[in-house]
Amino acid sequence: MEGKGGLGRFFETAKPYIAMISLQFGYAGMNIITKVSLNRGMSHYVLVVYRHAFATAVIAPFALVLERKMRPKITFPIFLQLFVLGLLGPVIDQNFYYAGLKFTSPTFSCAMSNMLPAMTFVMAVLCRMEKVNIKKVRCQAKVVGTMVTVAGAMLMTLYKGDVLNMVWSKYIHPKETNASGTAGITDKDWLKGSILLIIATLAWASFFILQAITMRKYTAHLSLTALVCFLGTLQSIAVTFVMEHKSSVWTIGWDMNLLAAAYAGIVSSSIAYYVQGLVMQKRGPVFVTAFSPLMMIIVAIMGSFILAEKIYVGGVLGAVLIVIGLYSVLWGKYKEYKEKEAEEIPEPVKLGGTGNNQKTMVIEDIEANNVIEMQKNEDEKVCVPAVAISAPMPIPPMIAMEVPKA
Repeated sequence: MEGKGGLGRFFETAKPYIAMISLQFGYAGMNIITKVSLNRGMSHYVLVVYRHAFATAVIAPFALVLERKMRPKITFPIFLQLFVLGLLGPVIDQNFYYAGLKFTSPTFSCAMSNMLPAMTFVMAVLCRMEKVNIKKVRCQAKVVGTMVTVAGAMLMTLYKGDVLNMVWSKYIHPKETNASGTAGITDKDWLKGSILLIIATLAWASFFILQAITMRKYTAHLSLTALVCFLGTLQSIAVTFVMEHKSSVWTIGWDMNLLAAAYAGIVSSSIAYYVQGLVMQKRGPVFVTAFSPLMMIIVAIMGSFILAEKIYVGGVLGAVLIVIGLYSVLWGKYKEYKEKEAEEIPEPVKLGGTGNNQKTMVIEDIEANNVIEMQKNEDEKVCVPAVAISAPMPIPPMIAMEVPKA
């Protein structure tokens, strides 16, 4: 029984880690499948339409059933915010990201997306949603991390360097087709793709800022996601009609194009949202974001195998800088969260200390009281049988967040 109990506790502790690692594999698969589909000629405008149509079809039923009694009314200001969210996320971010992915590589795109926390921090400061006290170490960590992240992105954009040959590279013989990794991509295309990816990340950071504002008034999260995906689908259709003038681009069959749209919509937009929400409730946003560099590593390995993708020295160095900056920003955010949690602890608990120190002080107080009682009993010459005294030891509330990782 004890063994089973220990195994059960281990599984409960490991579930958030298993969920986030599995999610990174899901994201990595999306990048690889999408890259193959785009290289085979699918329009990224059409891909965005089908992706969010699938996402809407999957999320909407759950939103209608689970939030039917708690869905707030949509006022005109909220509708405008939802409309802009659909424009920032599904339309601008996804189209620019797919365009950048087409001009670069899956590994490069994943590395660029790790700039998101730093860009979100900058946007939050500009919107006065976050204050910067440069005298505090956590604020210094966020500022320095943002600067290092930007430096890494610039290095990846402006410098490619030599090609790194992996151990398995000599055993892979890519076919000369449009599906091959980075074949035929010029330096000009690489620079263009880098700029598109930076714009996409900036739009995604703006999406997060506006989403945080909207969720204060519209608290039905599933309904919010379904509405954003639905509005994004309609907006993407309008953009596609403007940018694509051939009706043949809408043709989709039982092929890689359908797989890319369905996979991205169901896994990356629907399942990912649900899993991230559950993990975020238990471990906090820093824990969720900390696993994103793992996706970059998975994509690099899968890309070199499946797409015979070339990995450059400049890309690796830039990615290392971005990850260092990412963890610096996340560490600062974690310390900020910890300080806010500490401020919410009741005053008597604060005065009593924390952790082991607090437990020690409580035990010492109990022992002192026992000694006084024994002295009184001896003075009064009264025989009192020994009684085991037990008292609850106040333990401060645990912070539901750990420093990993993203």
